[in-house]
Amino acid sequence: MSLTAPAPTLTDTLVASRAAAGVLATATTAAKDAALRAIAASVRASVDDVVFANHADLVAGEDAGLSSGLLDRLRLDPERIEALAVAVEQVIGLTDPVGASVRGSVLPNGLQLSQVRVPFGVVGAIYEARPNVTVDIASLALKSGNAVVLRGGSAAERTNAVLVACIQDAVASVGLPRALVQTIDPLGRAGATELMRARGMVDVLIPRGSASLIQTVVTESQVPVIETGAGVVHVFLDASAPLDRAVDIVLNSKVQRPSVCNALETLLVHRDAAERLLPTLAARLRAAGVTLRGDDATRVLVPGVLRATEADWATESMDLDLSIRVVADVDQAMAHIAEFSTHHTESIVTNDVDTAERFLAAVDSAVVMVNASTRFTDGGEFGFGAEVGISTQKLHARGPMGLPELTSTKWVVRGQGQIRG
Repeated sequence: MSLTAPAPTLTDTLVASRAAAGVLATATTAAKDAALRAIAASVRASVDDVVFANHADLVAGEDAGLSSGLLDRLRLDPERIEALAVAVEQVIGLTDPVGASVRGSVLPNGLQLSQVRVPFGVVGAIYEARPNVTVDIASLALKSGNAVVLRGGSAAERTNAVLVACIQDAVASVGLPRALVQTIDPLGRAGATELMRARGMVDVLIPRGSASLIQTVVTESQVPVIETGAGVVHVFLDASAPLDRAVDIVLNSKVQRPSVCNALETLLVHRDAAERLLPTLAARLRAAGVTLRGDDATRVLVPGVLRATEADWATESMDLDLSIRVVADVDQAMAHIAEFSTHHTESIVTNDVDTAERFLAAVDSAVVMVNASTRFTDGGEFGFGAEVGISTQKLHARGPMGLPELTSTKWVVRGQGQIRG
């Protein structure tokens, strides 16, 4: 008679992660890069299995009533899977942060001080309906010397199981521990709650997902959290904004991929440019399938626009919905942003250098732009390869998080027998 081995508990998983992190902490860059090459190859070789599992998750998500935005984030097709493999390969080309010197000095007594980057150790990630995060965080964690424990949520559980198996097989194939990347999805919500309480076993926890998920992790976790934020993102069209540039930036920011956190949610338009810009902009947005909601001034200039409510200004729709407000000047635009922004990304379209510089200096968000689409707030676009997330907090990391943001530091002191008098 055969007996089925009991499923590992969270404690079992975290003990294995801690041991694996110890092995990786002393691994060479060459060994870590070999693991990343194996992961990229394994993901490519498993494309059919990933698509099959993902299809099952999509069907279940549709039956469960997931929004179109979440379904888009959940979806992995061969093109997106190839993009994941390419992102892993890009991480190989990035500088290994472990051991890099941050600063140093020699004291008058001859002691040599250096502050160097070191891995956190064990990184936890809680996210939902985003299987790309499984590969992105795993690859960045490996390169930065960390083990990672993933809670990817029920919506993507089948897809994540296949991806984690691919990653574990790849890591083991180059002689590193499989436990460097583990999932606790089989433990369900109880596992996520337990992970948030695993202080001392998990060094840092990173949530990615809806505002409610992030808020739950931030308020309930006993483990230090790097807060990633929902994206109530703004574009402000100043009085001098050229029509063609305004149309291109607004359309790209809103329409290219509306389900992501750097997509435009609220458009602010200077009243001196509203009559010149809004009718054409509205026509182009509607042609792209965008539902428009606006204040009274917008609705006068563009008939048929739905009335925007106070709640709309604070909503991350993750869909083809856009709120529009006409403002008196840049000061009113910045006041609106200060009140409703989630401090993710804001952009101004203007030909006035002084106004642009005021906007850059005064707006308190992780990324502030001039004459550029908000869709560029992305680790890959910033040259970080994959990204852990977009941090909207002010401690440790802010904005797109790459390899350095997954490290801490320690001080190394070298002496020749000095004692303190």
